[in-house]
Amino acid sequence: MDEETSLLDRRPTSSESRINNSKLFLAVFSAVLGNFSFGYSLVYSSPVLPKFQGPDADPRLRMDTEQAAWFGSIYTLGAAAGGLGAMLLNDLIGRKLSIMMSAVPLTIGYMLMGGAVDLWMLHVGRFLTGVAGGMTAASIPVYISEISHKAVRGAMGSCPQITAVFGALTLYAMGLVVPWRWLAVAGGLPAVLMVVLLAFMPNSPRRLLSLNREQQAERALRWLRGQHYNTNVELSAIQHSINTQSKVTWSQLARPVYCRPIIISVVMRFLQQMTGITPILVYLEPIFSQSKVSLEPRYDAAIVGAVRLFSVAVAASLMDKAGRKALLYTSSLLMFLSSLTLTIISHTTPCLPCPTPPNHTMNWDYSSQNPIGNTLDASHQTAGLIPLISTMVFIFGYALGWGPITWLLMSEVLPLVARGVASGLCVTVSWLTAFMITHAFTHLVDWYGLYVPYLCFTVVCVLCLLFNAVCIPETRGRSLEEIENYFRTGRTFTINRSNSTAQSS
Repeated sequence: MDEETSLLDRRPTSSESRINNSKLFLAVFSAVLGNFSFGYSLVYSSPVLPKFQGPDADPRLRMDTEQAAWFGSIYTLGAAAGGLGAMLLNDLIGRKLSIMMSAVPLTIGYMLMGGAVDLWMLHVGRFLTGVAGGMTAASIPVYISEISHKAVRGAMGSCPQITAVFGALTLYAMGLVVPWRWLAVAGGLPAVLMVVLLAFMPNSPRRLLSLNREQQAERALRWLRGQHYNTNVELSAIQHSINTQSKVTWSQLARPVYCRPIIISVVMRFLQQMTGITPILVYLEPIFSQSKVSLEPRYDAAIVGAVRLFSVAVAASLMDKAGRKALLYTSSLLMFLSSLTLTIISHTTPCLPCPTPPNHTMNWDYSSQNPIGNTLDASHQTAGLIPLISTMVFIFGYALGWGPITWLLMSEVLPLVARGVASGLCVTVSWLTAFMITHAFTHLVDWYGLYVPYLCFTVVCVLCLLFNAVCIPETRGRSLEEIENYFRTGRTFTINRSNSTAQSS
């Protein structure tokens, strides 16, 4: 009976068929401009680090291995601080204002990097852009999930990842022709546009109802859904969800209805970072220069960025069709196979200390005068494509599942009463893990080569596969209220109003 009722619950109602999504799309676009800046600033070090380590670098800005490691990883430390700040701001001033506030540290950070005359300005500027990235990572997915209806929530939930990837690709492409100082100047422009657009967007109807602002919530929901949409049903469901919640205490967090979704979200963000995605993106050009890829590293980075954007777009189109778990299975398997290949290749290929700028002075001109050299050179060029292809497959797999779905599931499964604090906790854990692994990556490669980090990433991909099989529920086609009921009952998504009311009392 529960399954039949659940199927009926998922059928579109007459009011849902009259939804106009145009203004919802505009609100989502305004918010995810923050993710564009996040993706752009995250990989800023990839094309810039070779400039600071090359022979033409300004002596005041020249970096050794340790300084480069800090420049690459301090962003994630700032993101962890931003996640902690979002824990307070999300519930204090709301999701929308938290997103807008992220433009302040982002702008200051880019001003410091763009006008840097000393190393401390580069490091502080990169830390501040990381603070902004952590704030947006904790606030934007929650805002989008709360303004979207269940028919498009999967696709809308993929938008933060898509725009972050597009921001990274923009940085890679601009890095081919734009000096590093102007890259910093350009990075602040999307934040300005984001603030201007969000000023005209509504607050989340859920937050407005939680503040007892029923009329504002009704106006916000009608603006998001269109003038012909009947808001009563959705507002009633949101109000019921709020009424069944009470102020949660630290002792109550041990109850399964709270601890299970929080643990799932935290572990997913931990495993997401342990796959090695952040150090791979941050040190992409130096990694390619060490892997003896036959193409120039900066072009390899741009190619990988394009593949990443394509794969996230594919994931968005499949999110509400194939389901979350199926995409996570596929993602884990692709990442495992590609990281295993990279482990084998790097075990047989000696690497230079990481990160180092590409050595454009090296060549094999002697092979043009030697037939055997020509054959070896051709084989080296063919073998040099394997790390590039494997990295492309790894990025494709990550962006297909563990990239966007961890953000989406975090915003779907976290209980409403603890969502602001819990989302900040997830982002903080995620970025502390990213800082640890990004900083350690440089030294591990310096000591052992790429083999040891890639081997660790391979093991983590297996853990991702197992965690998805055992712990992650399928949330496709479920409302946020149904997902909360699943964790409350531990067995069903179907909402029984009388039972849930009895439980809350």
